[in-house]
Amino acid sequence: MEPRQLRNLVLIALAVILVAGSRTIADFIIEYSWWREVGQVSTWVNMLLYQIAPAVMAALIGWTAALWAHARGMYFSGVSRRAYPLYTRIVSAGLLLVSVIFVGTSINSWKVMAYVGSQEAGPVQAAWLDPVFGRDLSFYLFDLPFYTALLGFVFTVAFISVIVFWATARGWQIYERFQRFRASGRPSEEFDPGPNPLLLEGATQTSFARILASIVLVGAAGWFFLGRYSLLLNTHPFMTGMDFVDEKVTLPLRWAVILALLAAVPLVWMRRLRVAAGVVAAAIVANSLVPTLVRAAYVRPNELQLEKDYIARHIEATRVAYDLSGGSEVTFAASLQEGLDVEAHATLVDNIRLWDTAAFTDTITQIQALRPYYRFADIDIDRYTIDGKLKQVLLSPREIDINQLPAEARASWINTHFFYTHGFGVVMSEVNRTTPDGLPVLLIQDAPPEIRSKDLDIKQAAIYYGEVTHDPVFVDTDQAEFDYPSGDRNITSSYQGKGGFPIDSLPLRVAAALREGEINIILTGLTNANSRMMIYRNVSERLEHLADFIEWDYDPYLAIAEDGRLVWIVDGYTVSDAHPYSAPINVPGFETRRTNYIRNSVKATIDAYDGSTTLYLWDESDPIIQAYAALFPQLFTPKSEMPPSVRAHTRYPLMLFDVQAELYRTFHMKDPEVFYNKEDVWEVAQSLSGDTGRADRMKPTYIVARLPGVAEPEFILMLPFTPRGKDNLIGWMAARCDGDKLGELLFFQLSKQQLVFGPNQIESRINQDQEIAKDLTLWNQQGSRVLRGELLALPVDDAFLYVESIYIQAESARMPQLRKVVLAMGNRLIYEDTFGEALDKLSIEGARFPGPAETETSQTGGPPEGGGGPEPPGDAERQRSKALAQRLRDLRRQAEQLASELEKMERELQ
Repeated sequence: MEPRQLRNLVLIALAVILVAGSRTIADFIIEYSWWREVGQVSTWVNMLLYQIAPAVMAALIGWTAALWAHARGMYFSGVSRRAYPLYTRIVSAGLLLVSVIFVGTSINSWKVMAYVGSQEAGPVQAAWLDPVFGRDLSFYLFDLPFYTALLGFVFTVAFISVIVFWATARGWQIYERFQRFRASGRPSEEFDPGPNPLLLEGATQTSFARILASIVLVGAAGWFFLGRYSLLLNTHPFMTGMDFVDEKVTLPLRWAVILALLAAVPLVWMRRLRVAAGVVAAAIVANSLVPTLVRAAYVRPNELQLEKDYIARHIEATRVAYDLSGGSEVTFAASLQEGLDVEAHATLVDNIRLWDTAAFTDTITQIQALRPYYRFADIDIDRYTIDGKLKQVLLSPREIDINQLPAEARASWINTHFFYTHGFGVVMSEVNRTTPDGLPVLLIQDAPPEIRSKDLDIKQAAIYYGEVTHDPVFVDTDQAEFDYPSGDRNITSSYQGKGGFPIDSLPLRVAAALREGEINIILTGLTNANSRMMIYRNVSERLEHLADFIEWDYDPYLAIAEDGRLVWIVDGYTVSDAHPYSAPINVPGFETRRTNYIRNSVKATIDAYDGSTTLYLWDESDPIIQAYAALFPQLFTPKSEMPPSVRAHTRYPLMLFDVQAELYRTFHMKDPEVFYNKEDVWEVAQSLSGDTGRADRMKPTYIVARLPGVAEPEFILMLPFTPRGKDNLIGWMAARCDGDKLGELLFFQLSKQQLVFGPNQIESRINQDQEIAKDLTLWNQQGSRVLRGELLALPVDDAFLYVESIYIQAESARMPQLRKVVLAMGNRLIYEDTFGEALDKLSIEGARFPGPAETETSQTGGPPEGGGGPEPPGDAERQRSKALAQRLRDLRRQAEQLASELEKMERELQ
């Protein structure tokens, strides 16, 4: 080939490679720009190194072993490598490729680097040691997976070495025989490679074979040695972990297999292969059969007696793994209290949530969306100090969903990437205030935000980072951005923040165009020297990209900081399936679906305007997050550095609480015998679902309440329990969310001898109430639909107050309006038009509940119009007679309901 032709061929090859790799190069450039934006370039570089370095080292080791095997194969066949230099170079390159593909990818880089991180982090104070081997949790989280991966790597290298040795030796044997055959002058088609072309005679007698056999035997011994620890994760019908048979029979037999494998090594070198195979086979067969026989003949008839100690280990380990052991367990002596001291529980009363989140979403979508393309994707429940009082609120950001734009507007590339770039403002409502029309009274509404409290402030209402986003968008360009509508015109603005990364040069625009597959990024004349490109604007996607080794909560929530910023808060979890003796559970949405260890180790914040992202190290006792922090020191910030105004809105994660509640149903039983027989299994209480009308598992609820024995009300997360197959209340679980108490769990257990109505029984009483049933039937027949709100179970001293809102929604529009309120306490069931009227009847003193919320004229909290106040008192005797008559009607209704409940219980007992 002439030099000119060779040069052209090289240029063409380079062009093909450049075109094929242009997308990869573009991705790399844009990724670098994004990581630089978030200030985590060093973290990104570390991630790349941690993924590549172990694989490269493994591939090099595998390549070295393959080259050695190839050399031994040629030597075995009597061929010199020096006689075939070109062949040797080609094979070396081919073996490198094989090593990269098979060996490099066989190593789990993350397990290797997690192990390295755990070593750099140093020992974490052990909260739990396994009761068999005395190992701490870090050993099972990092050391054991690393050693197991290492053994798998050794077996992979050994297997490839055997294949290379056999292929080389047998291939050259056949080649040399063929060459001799051709030299004899006979035709090629008569060539016979032998009776068994695959047989490599004499290979087992070589030192290479003995070395490989020794490696495999020692590796197998190591595998069984590490397998002893996996016994602590065995699953049995009644428990997880090492049981009686595993410890007393299987564990000693594992040692027998290990000794047999090690004893076989010298037998191999002594060429006593049949003896070696017999010893190993006998040990493995015994390891497989004897435990099964012992379990069937001895353990099964005496299972509880023999397994009691192992069940106790299982209970303790599971409670530790799910962080249940740190909670306080309290006996809740419930009373039959039927009245509420409104003054003593003023904070509770002021924060009883009348608005179901689904109903609230539908309502504010009708009255606050402003335009069809605005969307309230999620309702967050939070608390703020307003007018000097702790107030529970409902909060939802107003975000733009470009999928709701008219088709012609959505078809414009400028509209979707330059004009409609962000949402605007939030809607906030107190949880228990309504207008006379049954609509929520809003503390923050409209755009620009109209704020009804001096204690709230929003400095920057634009939401560039949220839950409803699209990528990419370009900001600070020559195109003004849509802020919000005002009458028949649009208010626009230009971005002034630091979010996004510069897109001011042609190479960057070319890279962005290649990455997005959009030529308009190059052709547009709207970008300038200050323009920036925003990607990963969805807060969940942003965190997943920043730290995908953390499991992120599916429900980010928005908070208004004291400095007027809108800040997203997202909980992050470290999880594992390697905690010994712990019961596994499937957590929807987690990549590690089979989980038996979980910690809320990280809380992340994302500024809704500029995307500033901070990951706060929340649980420093967790060994997993300590290892990650050692690997990525720049990624995490101590939780002490979280601004107080943001920390005030952190809360106990509902997702974690739900997982813990699921486990606590069973693992509140600490007695092994009770646990074995499942004598006291609980269920999460059920109530009617507003969507289906059927009884469904209740969801954990954030409430403001005063815990038993605690002087001040606080923001808590709670969930009630009932006995399995029953509906009466048996216990409840609470997580504290405020201040230094954040993260504390409390478990309250009721006496089994005392019947306390559970949520589903309250729902039954509501359904059986004649007055309520008549109203619901009537409203459902008048072109409207009745919606039952979420039933709230609120602890009040040593009793429970149940609250359910009833809404009416027209068939033609999804705008629920609060129509009735049901309160239940003890044996009393109260059904009234307003919350204030219902509280008046429930009040111990009989004093009217101050109800300005029911006399508001609009959702903005305006002054009452005429006739909105309480009626003047009439004749005292007449008032007492009316009250007595109403009380008698209440008692009759309660008696009917109690009789119905009694009949139901009698049927269940038969």
